[in-house]
Amino acid sequence: MAFLSLLFMSSCFLTLSGLTFGDQSGKPVIVKEGDYAILPCSLGTNENIEFMRFEWKKEGTEEEVYIYDNGVGYSPALPGRVSHFRDDLKHGNASIRINNVQLEDKGNYTCNFPNRGKTFRIKLVVEPILKVRNVSGAAELYVTSHDQINGGVLLQCDVKNAHPKPTVEWQDSNNEIIPSEEPQVSKQGDRFYITLKATVKKSGRYRCVAKQEEINHQAQKEIYVYIYEKSDSATQGFPVWAAILIGVLVVVIVVGVVLKVKGYCLKKGRPPHRESFHL
Repeated sequence: MAFLSLLFMSSCFLTLSGLTFGDQSGKPVIVKEGDYAILPCSLGTNENIEFMRFEWKKEGTEEEVYIYDNGVGYSPALPGRVSHFRDDLKHGNASIRINNVQLEDKGNYTCNFPNRGKTFRIKLVVEPILKVRNVSGAAELYVTSHDQINGGVLLQCDVKNAHPKPTVEWQDSNNEIIPSEEPQVSKQGDRFYITLKATVKKSGRYRCVAKQEEINHQAQKEIYVYIYEKSDSATQGFPVWAAILIGVLVVVIVVGVVLKVKGYCLKKGRPPHRESFHL
């Protein structure tokens, strides 16, 4: 009997402390930055809450993340990014969906039913991704290509004004890292300046990628190079317009020669002109 009482009290405690619909383990919701997150919440009674008020808040903030009241839902804190599951309200589902989750969305959330005096809690964890960020110390990239050398093209990537120090690499169109020279690194104050060179021998698109995982920043610049193949050697350095002009001249000369020969033959085929001599 004592065991059953303890089990009942534990169940009540878990319900009131925020273990929510769809997740009875208390584990946080974990998503990657830019994805969507579903924060679960339910009274657990499967009753219709279409005409009941519930509120979502993030701990440490003043504005409500989402408010649903008598058929109307809206988000003061995240307008346009939060919605509820309208068809599931009749089953007691007060869960919300947050679209395009950002790093600043992480934290502890509460789902509150003010008319019932019940509050549920759930933690949202947002895992950062590497992307272009407008933050201080974000690496700035500049890429150039140099004249063809020994059948290849020299690519140069200059990374400027970076802090912390980034990792820099050249990649091909298949996202494969290509061999590069030893990077040239210099430092001015706390900012890093890096030059990375690589020689490529195939035409295609190449990109220089700089990663700064400490600030979740990744920048890249792409360049297209064309390398003359052996089959191009006959026309290498020979303008197309010159080839066309030569072709036209050849045709004109051939036509002129043909006409001249034809005229000569016609002239030879006429009876010779005889002059009369009188004695």
